[in-house]
Amino acid sequence: MKTIRLALAQVNTTVGDLEGNAELILRFLREAEEAGADLVCFPELALCGYPPEDLLLKVDFLAENMMAVERLAAEVRDTPAIVGSLRFDGDLFNAAAVLHRGKVVAWYHKNFLPNYGVFDEARYFAPEEEGLVLVIGGVRVGITVCEDIWYPGGPLEKEVAYGGADLVVNISSSPFQRGKQSLRERMLCSRASDNWVILAYVNAVGGQDELVFDGGSMIVHPDGSRIASAPRFLEYLLICDVDTAGLAGKRLTTPLHRYARRGALRGTTRVLSVGKQRGRPDGERPFLSEYDVAEQGEEEEEILQAIILGLRDYVRKNGFEDVVVGLSGGVDSSLVATLATMALGEERVHGVFMPSRYTSGLSREGAVRLARALGIEMEEYPIDGILESYLREAGPSLRGEGESLAVENLQARIRGNILMGISNARGWLVLATGNKSELSMGYCTLYGDMAGGFAVIKDLLKRDVYRLCRYINDREKREVIPEPVISREPTAELHEGQKDSDSLPPYEVLDPVLQDYIEEGLSVEEMVRRGHDRELVDEVVRRVDANEYKRRQAPVGIKITPRAFGRDWRLPISGHRPFSSRKLQV
Repeated sequence: MKTIRLALAQVNTTVGDLEGNAELILRFLREAEEAGADLVCFPELALCGYPPEDLLLKVDFLAENMMAVERLAAEVRDTPAIVGSLRFDGDLFNAAAVLHRGKVVAWYHKNFLPNYGVFDEARYFAPEEEGLVLVIGGVRVGITVCEDIWYPGGPLEKEVAYGGADLVVNISSSPFQRGKQSLRERMLCSRASDNWVILAYVNAVGGQDELVFDGGSMIVHPDGSRIASAPRFLEYLLICDVDTAGLAGKRLTTPLHRYARRGALRGTTRVLSVGKQRGRPDGERPFLSEYDVAEQGEEEEEILQAIILGLRDYVRKNGFEDVVVGLSGGVDSSLVATLATMALGEERVHGVFMPSRYTSGLSREGAVRLARALGIEMEEYPIDGILESYLREAGPSLRGEGESLAVENLQARIRGNILMGISNARGWLVLATGNKSELSMGYCTLYGDMAGGFAVIKDLLKRDVYRLCRYINDREKREVIPEPVISREPTAELHEGQKDSDSLPPYEVLDPVLQDYIEEGLSVEEMVRRGHDRELVDEVVRRVDANEYKRRQAPVGIKITPRAFGRDWRLPISGHRPFSSRKLQV
């Protein structure tokens, strides 16, 4: 038989929860067995969770992992399973364990270790060059792990050329960023076509700190078509009958195969027989899970789903029940409260309105209307009395050249104290409401509006905040976020008549410069050649770099863009000058 019933288990694991992750893996394995799967595949490092970071430097953690693999293997019956797991045998490997009939029958070690952006795998793991092909009845199945197929010339080509693989499985934990899914599919189709092999890609799903894994597992044919797809941002078991007939004959004519067969690829490939295919009744129709994804959604929808999943999992995986948001009547806090309500439900989201003498009636109206639209409760704590008491008792501490700024920041810190006090008293997680434009320019107050346990829109520029607000209203077919909140001119309301434009360039001018500098890594000269004003570029770059000390003290937030503050952005605080961050083209 040249057809194999393949199951791709897109699961949401938690870093360090070996027992819970094993239970989840077994639940999906049993479901696949009941559906008659010949092989079940789980994401990269599914057993320990991804990314385990410096847990990998703890010897007891490594030992527990190895025992957990053995315990899991003991539960595997006739259907073999490929499970992402670390392997420690003196060296540490990012590995795929092949489990069958109570044993770990083989290991595959990741060849290419990413060491850029949010990835630090070369810090922990050793690379390996050997490929592995499983023979299951009449089908040969190669195994790769994530980065192994992102570049030509890796284990995929060895497993096809030397091991005769007709189907190659890639187990991944590939984090979300805006627009990445189409890039993944193009890459998979390219590798499949180059090697004339079917590629099955299974990705993790779920939030882990600032990362969101968006699933989107798929099986692609070398002719460029998508055989089957799993949903994004949801746990799912994708099961598909994959027909590999005729691939080997076609592959013999490809230039890449002829080149590889001459021995030009490094490393060897091990071939191992594992079990057999289950019999199928004559005339049985090909099996495919009911859910199939035809097209990608809008960019705003994928951003919305990523934030909802990331926030929900951060709250759940850190043991919180409720969250609290400081509502100002502005667009940022309105969006954060809306996202929290969509992620957690109205009964678990609490708003706090903290007006001062500078708070306008429009702000109050916006906060009240938002709370009603969302169905959340809103408490009110005026801060003027607290501010006056501070000025009366400790006014001399604020005297100096920056006295007016100190008073403005004091208001933000009073609000932060109230929110953190509520958090301490009631156990609610404080959601910070700052956006990427403000964090970039330092237009935020340490221990004030930056206070919180999780920064939901930390990686959204101001223009993206507005886009997402309007998208949610259109999506819900009602005014969830009041239109006056969206259309009003941005203001922090910390002194009379204050506007963001008093301290920042207009966001429609600022945000394109921030995107070019932070996300694309362009130099000053390159940005000027793109048409940005040199004086503006110089000032933006100076302020972005000068405010790194604030960002280092900000709460973690969900990564949306190709380069987010945090793990993606590691700028020294002291003693540097602006340089382009774009990779050299060599």
